Amino acid sequence: MSYIIGIDFGGMSAKAGIFKDGQFLAKKTAPTSMTDGVERTAKIMAELAKDLAEENAISFDDVVCIGIGSPGVIDSAVGEVVFWGNYDWHHVPLGPLVSSLTNKPVFVTNDANAAALGEAKYGSGKQFASSVLITLGTGVGGGVVIDGKLFEGFRSAGTEIGHSVIVKNGIPCGCGRKGCFEQYASARALVRQTREKMSLCPDSAMWEGLNSLEEAGGKTAFAAAAKGDRAAQEVVDGYIDYLAEGIADIVNILRPEAILVGGGVSNEGKRLIEPLKEAVDRKIFVSSDIVPLAVKKAELGNDAGMYGAAEYAISRL
Repeated sequence: MSYIIGIDFGGMSAKAGIFKDGQFLAKKTAPTSMTDGVERTAKIMAELAKDLAEENAISFDDVVCIGIGSPGVIDSAVGEVVFWGNYDWHHVPLGPLVSSLTNKPVFVTNDANAAALGEAKYGSGKQFASSVLITLGTGVGGGVVIDGKLFEGFRSAGTEIGHSVIVKNGIPCGCGRKGCFEQYASARALVRQTREKMSLCPDSAMWEGLNSLEEAGGKTAFAAAAKGDRAAQEVVDGYIDYLAEGIADIVNILRPEAILVGGGVSNEGKRLIEPLKEAVDRKIFVSSDIVPLAVKKAELGNDAGMYGAAEYAISRL
């Protein structure tokens, strides 16, 4: 019997899942921290993989390889974290380090790419050959799967979806440009747009139960809009229009079969997805009546990266 382990590595935790013949069996999580350092972080992941197998009565000898989805710019050909600002990592050979501690082949890709591959193979994209995952969180991230294979770009530095410009000379972005997609379509952008509207509309239902603008969050506008609040609906409509603008660019360039929407905002479900699909259809060059395009909510949530890391290892083995 042979097993694959996929690890979703993040700034505060590493989550590992074990798979056999494409079937998920179990998962385990361990805390991580910038203060651990490179060597200790690699050891945490190696021990996590071994403990996961042991706790599920699986011999680690039967694990054939390990996949890791890591934040940062990744050179997946050699398993190196070229740069990750949060940990101040530069040219960290994460794959080789974990491999030396486990005696297993270890393959590393970017965490957003791993999530895209996970959704494509195991989640809401599994019925499609080509899909793009867009995650709506603090920023806008995601990844691209074409004909069943992850597209990473040269030295795995591509598919930075959140940093296409949709508003020329717009809001400054941390990347150095202005008007980036994530400055208008991330969860953080939605919160900003909500608070701006609330400050102009003191009678809006968005204020219900809140004592200050700082208490407004990503759900505030959607919840008030569902009650018929006009100001809140304007926020929701504007946000969806920005989101559709960025997605239309992606569709026009790549023309995937499906756009998969994940991240916290996607939990709005049909209230987000249905009007988003209509808005995207209005903006794309070839309508979905001519060339079908699905717009779906991602299914795997925070487990997508773990699934995708395992699948990535299988594809590289």
